[in-house]
Amino acid sequence: MLFQKILAAYDGSKAANKALDKAIELCKTTPEAQLEVLHVYDFPRFYVAEGFAPVPASMNKDFYELAERTAEEAKKRVEAAGLEPKVEMIQGPPAETILEHAQKSGADLIVIGSRGLGGIREFVLGSVSHNVVQHARIPVLVVKESLTD
Repeated sequence: MLFQKILAAYDGSKAANKALDKAIELCKTTPEAQLEVLHVYDFPRFYVAEGFAPVPASMNKDFYELAERTAEEAKKRVEAAGLEPKVEMIQGPPAETILEHAQKSGADLIVIGSRGLGGIREFVLGSVSHNVVQHARIPVLVVKESLTD
């Protein structure tokens, strides 16, 4: 058996959907394999001078509700594929949180999309998938979007 515990990082983007599809496909080819889907979310922070400006509680609530919907979407996709859904939702910086969770959960493969919903932050800080690949101690499968998508 190639992989026994697969961790799929999911943020609701097109690339994350393709990565989740690939993780499901891998699990179906190895019936003993377990799939866990991880949605990492973070609350916005506004930098002002040398500190952080307070973020309105309603904004944090909106981000949390979006995270819940995204995790529920992943759960439905896994169920629709005929697998037992195990979806985790964790708050924190995405790459670090994915890597920490992979280690704690005993994952032996991380499946992640090549581009997420990062935008400008991704351009400035480097992509989450790049950081995961650079720092992971287990294999990482990066699923790219095709040009026709």
